Amino acid sequence: MSSSVTEEEEEMAAQEEADALVMYHVDRPVYDEAFLRTQLLHHKERSSTTLRQRLAQQLQCSSEKAKAAVLSFLPILTWLPSYPVKEYLFHDVVSGLSTGVVQLPQGLAYAMLAAVPPVYGLYSSFYPVLLYTFFGTSRHISIGTFAVISLMIGGVVMREAPDSMFCTLPANGTNMSAVLDVVARDARRVQVAVVLTTLVGIIQLVLGLLRFGFVAIYLAEPLVRGFTTAAAVHVFVSQLKYLLGMKTQRYSGPLAAVYSIKAVLSDITSTNVTTLIMGLVCIVFLYFIKDLNQRFKKKLPVPIPGEIIVVIVSTGVSYGLQMSQDYSVDVVGNIPTGLLPPAIPEFSLLPSLVTDSFAIAIVGFSMGISLAKIFAMKHGYSVDGNQELIALGLCNFISSFFQTFAITCSMSRSLVQESTGGKTQIAGLLASLVVLLVVVAIGFVFQPLPQTALAAIIMVNLLGMFKQTTDIPALWRTSKIELAVWLVAFVASVLLGLDYGLLVAIMFSLLTVIYRTQSPKSTILGQVPGTGLYCDVDEYEEAAEYAGIKIFHSNSSIYFANSDLYVNTLKEKTGVNPTLIQAARKARTKRKNKENHNQDLPLKIWVEVSPLRH
Repeated sequence: MSSSVTEEEEEMAAQEEADALVMYHVDRPVYDEAFLRTQLLHHKERSSTTLRQRLAQQLQCSSEKAKAAVLSFLPILTWLPSYPVKEYLFHDVVSGLSTGVVQLPQGLAYAMLAAVPPVYGLYSSFYPVLLYTFFGTSRHISIGTFAVISLMIGGVVMREAPDSMFCTLPANGTNMSAVLDVVARDARRVQVAVVLTTLVGIIQLVLGLLRFGFVAIYLAEPLVRGFTTAAAVHVFVSQLKYLLGMKTQRYSGPLAAVYSIKAVLSDITSTNVTTLIMGLVCIVFLYFIKDLNQRFKKKLPVPIPGEIIVVIVSTGVSYGLQMSQDYSVDVVGNIPTGLLPPAIPEFSLLPSLVTDSFAIAIVGFSMGISLAKIFAMKHGYSVDGNQELIALGLCNFISSFFQTFAITCSMSRSLVQESTGGKTQIAGLLASLVVLLVVVAIGFVFQPLPQTALAAIIMVNLLGMFKQTTDIPALWRTSKIELAVWLVAFVASVLLGLDYGLLVAIMFSLLTVIYRTQSPKSTILGQVPGTGLYCDVDEYEEAAEYAGIKIFHSNSSIYFANSDLYVNTLKEKTGVNPTLIQAARKARTKRKNKENHNQDLPLKIWVEVSPLRH
């Protein structure tokens, strides 16, 4: 008795729950294509305009169009006049000073990756940041030197100006080894980096004016993350010789990482122990500070500036102990005071740099716009991809006349600028002024700075990129195709170099797009009883088909490349072959017609008469 009562209560509860659901009912006639085209829908009449009229309409100028164009080209005019000084200024000052303190050592360090003297990293941390304040649409990203772009520039610079070009034999000796002309080598490398930056700026500027901001969508997130992880491997390998204090050749091109590791291992006995100890101490200290900042980021008003502490302390120790003279520790060396006058780049180098400049321009923009969109979504504003292209193009192009190398946004500095309360690009402007102060007044103080300390700063800043390897198990669970894109981008970029690796990754990514359109997911749908829901009958046991009805669903549009596959899948899933049905129908019709024809024929009687025999 109790069991029956329980069952009745459960049924009543289920009925009440079903009644509580919001129901909708759709009732409309079934239309066919001919009725829609001829009676229900009619095309609007459009007045035909000539090309000349359309151009005149587009080029027509008015005060509203002029104002909109100026505000679009100079986004600072949209927010600076209404800048809330009392609410924002203190936060921007704290953020700007914190970011500038981080930008200073990173500028010195990333110049090593770009294979140019460290002072050019300071120039690249001042001019582009200043320009982006006026032309950029993001309020939180920190523009300046970045490890991946610096490494790509360094590969081009080493290819165009290798050490072998500047080795000369002494005039007074035949048995002496060749002497490297470091001054001439560095001057040539700066020329290559500057011209490359000019071309990168021109490409980004032209793409922005042509409204090509959408090109970043072709660099999918798995591709970018696999590529940047591979770049982190290259950067880490390139810094090993500075950490160990040895003199090995810097390689570029395919298998450069393999050759660099082989060179380091072959010359491991020449390790400078003093350099190694100082580098390891700096790495441990920086890692500890980063971990501390991460653990107590909500309690600390500003992050502890571990990089600048390392720079100041290691510079003081190096100067006090005379490490360069007594322990053969490599130091930064000469840092000229003041800014260089503008100069025209050596445009004769352009032809050999076109391919590299396209790769750097696209990667730089992709890194910038992806981070800008993340911060814009978090803080409730929008960024314009085309204007970001124009802003980066102007930053690179104009700054190149002041001896800078290509820049983009830095993830680590952007996080510092945002987490310390930065509200606008006033914070970036103040960060650039911190760098300017060092360049103009106290740059010479950092001349004893050991290169191993800069290598430590670079290596520790790669931790965020290496953590991207945790994408692999997540992608394995969600999408095998995106996992393949990540792995191809990573392996190709590690083995073939960043330029060829990026090309291979983009081509493979496009192939996966073609594969997805040619191999869409197709299902037979069935209704879930008591609802208007239709689900895959192979996946859900509640879904049931209607007798005599097949509902076929494909998640891709039909075009010439997948039309045959679509038809074959439709036949396989439904078990219905229209060709066989049509052939059977024709056969039945033919047989029926033949039978009808035979019935309509007149009756004929054949009589056989035998001859009479006498």
